[in-house]
This record gives sequence, C-alpha cells and structure tokens, in this order.
Amino acid sequence: MSKNLVIVESPAKAKTIQKYLGKDFEVKSSFGHIRDLPKKGMGIDLATFTPDYEVSADKKKLVTDLKAAVKKADMVWLASDEDREGEAIAWHLAQELKLNDDNTKRIVFHEITKNAILKAIENPRKIDQNLVNAQQARRILDRIVGFEMSPVLWKKVKTGLSAGRVQSVAVRLVVERELEIRNFQPKSAFKVEGIFLNSDKQEIAAKLKKDFAKEGEAEDFLKLCQNTEFKVLNVEKKPGTRSASAPFTTSTLQQEASNRLGYGVTGTMRVAQRLYEEGYITYMRTDSVNLSQEAINGAKAQIISEFGEQYSNPRNYTTKSASAQEAHEAIRPTDFSVKRIGDDQLNKLYQLIYKRTLASQMTNAKIEKTVIEIGSPKLSQHFEAQGEVIVFDGFLKVYGITKTEDDEEENNEKLLPKVSAGEILDYKKIEATEKFTRPSARYTEAGLVKKLEELGIGRPSTYAPTIQTIQNREYVDKRELLPQEREIMKMTLGKTDLKKEILTEKFGGDKNKFLPTDIGEVVNDFLTQNFAEILDYGFTAKVERDFDEIANGSEKWKDVLQGFYKDFHPKIEDVEENADRANGERILGVDPKSGKNVITRIGRFGPMVQIGEQDDEEKPVFASLMPSQNIATITLEEALELFKVPFDLKDFEGKTVMIGVGRFGPYVKWGEEFISIPRGEEPLSVTQERAEEIIGEKKIADAPIATYKGEPVTKGTGRFGPFIKYQSIFINVPKRYDFDNLSQNDINDLIDAKLEKEANRYIQQWEKEKISLENGRWGPFIKFGKAMFKIPKTKNDEKYTAEDLAEVTLDEVKAWITAQDKNAFKEKAKKAPAKKPAAKKPAVKKPAAKKAPVKRNKD
Repeated sequence: MSKNLVIVESPAKAKTIQKYLGKDFEVKSSFGHIRDLPKKGMGIDLATFTPDYEVSADKKKLVTDLKAAVKKADMVWLASDEDREGEAIAWHLAQELKLNDDNTKRIVFHEITKNAILKAIENPRKIDQNLVNAQQARRILDRIVGFEMSPVLWKKVKTGLSAGRVQSVAVRLVVERELEIRNFQPKSAFKVEGIFLNSDKQEIAAKLKKDFAKEGEAEDFLKLCQNTEFKVLNVEKKPGTRSASAPFTTSTLQQEASNRLGYGVTGTMRVAQRLYEEGYITYMRTDSVNLSQEAINGAKAQIISEFGEQYSNPRNYTTKSASAQEAHEAIRPTDFSVKRIGDDQLNKLYQLIYKRTLASQMTNAKIEKTVIEIGSPKLSQHFEAQGEVIVFDGFLKVYGITKTEDDEEENNEKLLPKVSAGEILDYKKIEATEKFTRPSARYTEAGLVKKLEELGIGRPSTYAPTIQTIQNREYVDKRELLPQEREIMKMTLGKTDLKKEILTEKFGGDKNKFLPTDIGEVVNDFLTQNFAEILDYGFTAKVERDFDEIANGSEKWKDVLQGFYKDFHPKIEDVEENADRANGERILGVDPKSGKNVITRIGRFGPMVQIGEQDDEEKPVFASLMPSQNIATITLEEALELFKVPFDLKDFEGKTVMIGVGRFGPYVKWGEEFISIPRGEEPLSVTQERAEEIIGEKKIADAPIATYKGEPVTKGTGRFGPFIKYQSIFINVPKRYDFDNLSQNDINDLIDAKLEKEANRYIQQWEKEKISLENGRWGPFIKFGKAMFKIPKTKNDEKYTAEDLAEVTLDEVKAWITAQDKNAFKEKAKKAPAKKPAAKKPAVKKPAAKKAPVKRNKD
C-alpha cells in the first residue's frame, strides 16, 4: 500500500496529479466539500455563530473510504486549491477524517504540472485558519440572510421565493437598468455625412463635426452646401500606439470569452476548470494580473522563436484592485510550447488564454492616424474624415482587436486617399439622417460580471454561481425582445436636387441580454423598500472587505457576524410584522363592458390580469400575460385584448382547433395536442389558414425519423437539449452525435443504452402507490412520488443487498418511509378559503395608467 495519501477535490485533478507522482503516492478525490451546513434548518447556533456541519448523505460512503485510506497511509497530503474554498475543503477533511498534525501536510500549487507538484511537496505548510474562517464567515452570513429573508418573501410576496445577499444585489442591478431604459426619453438630432471626391475620383467619407437639433437647420445647411466649393482645409498625421491588455483574471476571461466566443459565464468556468485540471492552464479563479518570472521567460522565448526579437517586450502587470486577495498568478498557459490541444471545445478557450498571455508580453502596435478637415469659409461647420494605418502590428499579430457593444459603431481603421491642404474636392452626395439617442445597454452575463467587479461585490469564485442562481430562481431571464418601429427623416443632397424621404427603422430589440421578470421586479421593489441596507452596493462591498480582513487575520470572523446580525435580525422582525404585502398590483382602469376594475398583478401561477375584484358577487375573470408583456408596463387596451383568448377555430382533420395563451406563451391546441405559436406572432392574428400551417409544420417535425423493433422513433429539442423519443421514453442525444444526421446505428445504440439503464434502475416498483426501490449512484434508495428516502440497515446492522430488496414487501417499505416522515401517508388538509375584505372598492372611473402604482393589502 502507498505510504503517502494525496487528497484533492476533483477526480480529473487526481488523475493528472497521479501521473506525476511515483508509486509511493496514492491520489484520491473528495469530490468537493465532504461536509457542509445541513440542507434542512439553519444549522447555526445564532448565540455563538457556531455552525453544525454534517456529512451529506451522498458523501458518507466516500468519507468511509477516505478514512480507510488514511489508516493505511504514513503521511496525508491535503492538496485542494489555494483559495478560501480550497482551504475550507482541506480543513473539513482534516476535521472529519480526524487527521493528526504530525502526519498531515497542506500543499498548494497554481498549476498542475510536474514541476509545480514536486515543488509543492518540497514546501508543505499548515492549514491557514484565517482563510478557513473567511470562507466560514461568507457561508454562514449568506445562510443567515437566505434563511431569515426568504420566509419574509413567502409571507409578503409569494411562497417558494428566496433571497440572497449577493444575488439580490445582482437582480437590483438588472432591475435598475431596465427602469432606466423604460424611463428613457430618446432625443433626435440630424447627423450629416458626406462623400467627397478628389481629382482622381477617389472617395473620402467624412462626418460633420456638429449635429443639428432640428430638421430645418439641417435642411438649410444642405442647401448652403449645394453651391459651395469644398477644399481640404487641413491634413494632420499623428503617430500613435496601441498596447496589449493585461493577462486574464477570472472576470476578464469571462468577459472576453463572451465577446469573442459567445460563451456564458458558467460555461466558461466549466471549460476553464477542465483546462486547469488537465494541466494546460494555471488556476482559473484569480483577481491577479501578475505573471511569474518563469512565465515571462517562457513567453519571451516563444515570441522570439516564432516572430522575432522585435516583437518581444517582457513586462509584468500590477493588480489595480485593492481588494485582490488570492495569491495567484493571472490565468495563463502552463507551457507556451503547447499552441493548441486536441479537444475542440477546450481548445477555443485555451487559444484565447494562450494568445492573450503571449500578446501581453509583446511590443505595442504602432499606428498612424490621419485626420482630414474639409470645408469652406461659407460654412460654419466643417467635415472631418479619419483614417488609420498600422505601421507595425506588434501584439496585434497574435491577438487582434475586439470591438464591444460599448464601442462606437464607426471605426477608424480605414485607409484614406492622399490629399493635400488647399486641394479642391467635389461632393458626390451629402446626407442628413435623423438619429435618436439610445439608453444604456442591458447587461450581458459578461457585462454584469464587470459591473459587480467594479462595485467590489463578489469575488472570482462567486460571479458564475451568482449569475446562474438569479436565472434559476427566475428573477431574470434572457427572453428575446422584438424591435419596435419608428419613422425617421433622411435628406440627401445630390448634384442637382435635395431629396427628402421617410424611412422606417427598428429599435429597442434585444437578444441574449438580461431582463428582470415580473416576480424579479416585485421582489426587488420589496427588498429595496424594506431592506435598503442589505441591498446597498456600498454595504455589500464592505461585507466583502470584511471577509478580506478575516482572511488576512485583521478581523475575527465571529465578531463580523455578530456586528451584522445585531442590526439584521431586528429588521427582519420589523418587516415581517409591519410591511405591506407586495404583488406588483396596478389598477389599469375600467372594463367598458362590465364597468369593473381591470387589475394586473403577480398571481399564483405568474403575472396575470383580472377583471373584477375578489369581493364582487361574480367571481373575477383572469388572463395570463404573454411572455413579452410586463405587469409594470401593460396598458388597459393590451390587457383587455388578452380576454379575447382563448377562441375556437374550425375543426381540422376531425380534431378541434383552439388558440390559447399559457404559461409558456401562445399556442394552437389541436385535439389534445398543444403546439407553440412561433415567437413574434400574436395569438389574435392566427387565422384558420395559419393555424393549419402551424399544425402541418408540427406534423412534419414530429414525423418518425426511423424505427426501432418496428416502433416509430421521433426527435425534437426540449428543455434539456436534443432528444429522440421511443414509445414513451425520452432519450437525450449527447453532443458527440450529429443530431441532424442520426444513423440507424446511432438510434439503436442510444435506445439500447437507455433500455439497459432503465432495466437496471428498478429493484421493485409499485406504480399505483408511486413507490419504488431503485438503484442509485451511491446505492439503492426508496422513491415515493418525487421524494427520496434512505433504506435502513438490516437487524444485523448490515446493508440490504439488491437480492434482499427484491423480496421486501410494500408494507415494509411503507414502514421505512413513515419512520423518516411520519406524515408521508396522511391526507393533506384542504386550505381554508381566503377571507373576503369587508368593504368593496368602487370602480375606478378613469384609467390610471399614468398614476403611481396603487398599494393594496390583499392577494
């Protein structure tokens, strides 16, 4: 047996490290944290802030195996990552495995290479308790916020909601940006551009330096240009440089992977984790831009050998952020001689990291800017043409230039013909086009990360989970916004006339950007009104600084928690007792047919509109909002349109046809089948002919693509990606298959594998009772409905075998379930009907669209 046991947190990392260590070392994985706060209950003694950690059920077997391995080893090496989370993993392992200081060593490394691993073995240290305490403080404070604020949301807004310290602030950013866009008043101005010709008939595109506020002013200027002799007033050439960006931090990698590769934040970190674990890059959670001297030397050698001495400019970068606290390098390749790797998905991100690091060690690009001023003494404003020539490409040879959405649309990287001051030019055409100002852009994932980092909120390890969480909780989403249309004026001055035309331009559309959901807005409004300090950007950043102080030993972690909780808990009690309920309710006006109030609000199943009130003699009627609508902006007219749906059309092929709107948008119901209406189409616009087209398209899409044992096989794309369907079984199609061109062999393989898995899944099944004994990843378990229960040990304190479980009766299984949940088989009591308010509100006489939202106290 190996004398040395090395424990890391991931199996991929273990596999890579095992290659570098000899037979005296055994490398095992803890699969992340082996223990944590309990899933149910607070798990914290709020008098002393002592956490009650427990080993999760799915880690118990793993812990048993690790304890057995520890007993056989002379030395245990804890080799989790060198950040707060990694330090905490090492500490939990030491605590749970009852490791002795005498034969336990903590080792860290920033890259998984042979040299780095061997160097770490030579330089062990003890567990850094300050880093552990910083992690504990974050975990416990976030648990307290979540566990105490969430029940307030259940009571005051809607059951099932949850709140979190950092994620609630992230939602606030998205909501505030949306309100800014919603309240933005666009202003128009006329921008003037001209195409001028020199004596060689070469074109020069130039822009007027000033915009005109009014159409008349722009028209007068164009008329003045008609009989004007244009000259080159000045030609200025300026030498300039462009310098490379610093190597990647976690945040800048996420932003650039989004801009250049279209990757989401979570996907970027998943790929980066693999690159790190397989030894290709240094640690990917860092806020440092520093490079080791070894890396600088490696980059220099690669640059000189590939491009020449003139391209090399070794340098180091310093981290601007005062809060940068992880002792890591920037994200960089571990070996600059490895220019690409085999896996395509990994290689795309690796190339980005490789080129960014190499470019950071290369010379600046040299450019020459040319500015040509064109005008006449008759004109009060002059035109300007700009161009740029790259004299020496430097780092651009490797990395190029990326334009982001924040950059101006116009780019100056164009060549201009040679002209000289005083040269007469002729105009080909001059145009004045009405342009509208635009609001700030909505956040992309990368843009939100950048903003969080600017505000000092969160740390490298928190960006991706924060952004994933606010989407999972459905507080924000990335639904597509269809553009609106507006008319703009365009005036074109030709050689003989001035032509005016009205054009239509699209504006306001968006894709793949964050928008708050209705529930996200309501929750944000409630939290900002009642917990202003918790959602304050400065306060959240201060909490992060407190964690930094704990990490460097300047603060005691329990003192920080005590200071937070003494103000936080009384606030929770006050809000729970005194705050009004919130559901975003607005009275839109009065229904002209019934004379009743038309109200929009968050209902049990999401955003909705109702005609009438709960205390009316006749029950209110309800309609769901469409995905493109919002309770904060819907008008009375739009709301009333919703009540025209559902409506029936003529039968088609012997089946009824109905148009409706549901939770997932508008649909055609054909018989018992629901078919989504394509995005952008209003349900009220769907005619009989169009409904039949939609049904026909669905029939084609659902047509069998093959057969399996004589039964048809269809395919589609669902919530979890592409799938094939055989009988009633849905089978996910992995990326390694060409989904558009599945062969019969592919289909056979996929179905065979699924059927084999399903055959081995059940030990026993009682469908009527919705109870089954199933094989799981960590052994057999009981499933009752959607709940899972443990299987107890036998009378001899041994685990049941699959053979034993095949003989167990239903009554015995029910007894096992009842022992773990005494109410499992009791009938749930029916909810009492809601109490009606005493007084009936009069109908609103005029639409209240422009009034402030009306506060209401009932659901």
